[in-house]
Amino acid sequence: MKHTISVLLQNKPGVLSRVTGLFSGRGFNIESLSVAETLESTISCLTLVTSGDNAIIEQITKQLHKLIDVIKVTDISESEYVEREMVLLRVKAEASTRAEVLRVIDIFRGKVVDVSPKSYSVELTGSASKIQAVIDILRPIGIKEIVRTGTIAMARAPKK
Repeated sequence: MKHTISVLLQNKPGVLSRVTGLFSGRGFNIESLSVAETLESTISCLTLVTSGDNAIIEQITKQLHKLIDVIKVTDISESEYVEREMVLLRVKAEASTRAEVLRVIDIFRGKVVDVSPKSYSVELTGSASKIQAVIDILRPIGIKEIVRTGTIAMARAPKK
């Protein structure tokens, strides 16, 4: 089962290396990894997606807590949360396919961020399944390049 884990950590050199080393040293796979500063420049939020049963996820979170620069570890997949991913696609856009590409992009609420005589560069944001759906639809038209951010996620605020 996939788990999305949010880790608050000190924004220092080598911290990310220690986190990824923990995974590789124990044979765990990181399916997605995203990290950036929070409102406080000395703290970063790392969001990672990994797979495993409850025992493996518990072992991962315990090992993460042991790292000296880790402040907080939360398996946010245990509660309601919002997740997003961003993708940049360079799609073939010959004269015969330009209108179709634009329709698909519009349906998925994407936007064209660059145009060349033979291609569109497109930005899309959404769930991993939405991103995959767009890729599946545009693949027959001709995707020249894909760059994805990986998952970022945030627990939903309490509704009280």
